[in-house]
Amino acid sequence: MQITHILDAEAATVAPAVTFKLGKLEVQSELAKLISVQPGIGRADIARLTGMARSTVSDHVQPLLDLGLFSELRARYAGRGRPSVGLTLNARAGIVLVADIGITHVRLVIADLTRNKLAEDAFTPDFKVAPEVLLDKVVSHFDTLMRENLLQSIRVRTLVVGVASPVDFENGVSVRPPIMPGWDGFPIAAWLRKKMGITVLVDNDVNLMALGEARSRLASASPLLFVKVASGIGCGIITKDGALHRGADGDAGDIGHIRAENGGNVTCACGNVGCIEAIASVPSIVGQIRQARGLEPSEEIELSALVAAGDTLAIRLVREAAAQIGEVVATLVNMFNPSCIVLGGKLAHMSDDLLSGVRAAVYRRAPPLATRRLTIENSRVGREAGVLGGIALGVDNVLSTQGLQKIQSRP
Repeated sequence: MQITHILDAEAATVAPAVTFKLGKLEVQSELAKLISVQPGIGRADIARLTGMARSTVSDHVQPLLDLGLFSELRARYAGRGRPSVGLTLNARAGIVLVADIGITHVRLVIADLTRNKLAEDAFTPDFKVAPEVLLDKVVSHFDTLMRENLLQSIRVRTLVVGVASPVDFENGVSVRPPIMPGWDGFPIAAWLRKKMGITVLVDNDVNLMALGEARSRLASASPLLFVKVASGIGCGIITKDGALHRGADGDAGDIGHIRAENGGNVTCACGNVGCIEAIASVPSIVGQIRQARGLEPSEEIELSALVAAGDTLAIRLVREAAAQIGEVVATLVNMFNPSCIVLGGKLAHMSDDLLSGVRAAVYRRAPPLATRRLTIENSRVGREAGVLGGIALGVDNVLSTQGLQKIQSRP
């Protein structure tokens, strides 16, 4: 029996589906995931939802209770009979670390297994230094956070790192990042694993944003596409069952290098010409403003401030970029038939022009069947998306068969 669980932000539900016989660890993993999304669920409800006998549920749950992964909650009771007892994840059974490494920021978060943030910090990265130097600073900041918040006694289970680069997820390696010189092929996961002695997962930052956004919504929002427009342009893909789609080599969703309809011969950082990222990302819009006004490259331009002030040139260029991005997203709709498209990143945060431009292009170019139930909107969790996705990926790893195996060998 395999338990297929459906994550629902407001009322998680579980649909049992019998497909093949699972081993003990696999069953425990599925039960742990169920308990994580329905804290306080009782053994009888688990048995009803999964089709297992209540005694079988207890046989699988008890070892994890003994290890301290679960806690029992006794419900308030004022009548006859025995009060009900529910199961929940033990928040202090472990912590998850998340390092969201962006082009303009590094954000660090520590969360418990119930996905509550316990501490956070941030600093500005310097990509002129070697990757080891920046990552060593990440480790040092985590050490300080742990010490200042008295968390040293709780075992660190997983570190999740998000980077603004294509990522070989299986090996934890950044692959030809166009805007992170010196990181190509650097073994991020292996270096941090050796330094910290814990499980390390490395993923593309937009993938984590997509996962964080999907987990904040109802299950019916998937399939979901998360499109980020900032220093670069990328897309995270969430499948109908709520999983991240990374592709064969981790490069799924790298839409910034799709040729734009009006891309012309503009050279992209990837070496090609006419990429959507080269003409519609925030740096490209700023570059067009500089050129139009004869400004020197050293002169600072804050695009969001210009848009907020009603600068006509800035607004026109943002709208033109939105129309170009909308054409690419319309193609994605034809290809993936998502239920929801979410827009995030700096350009989405500064105005609704990106949203209106994408909507116009999608509803004009995509067929009625693909758009009749499609929602297109800005991110609901905003700048929290990447961190929330990192926490979700980390907790999922802890509750996976491999994660539970590690807990049982090293409580």
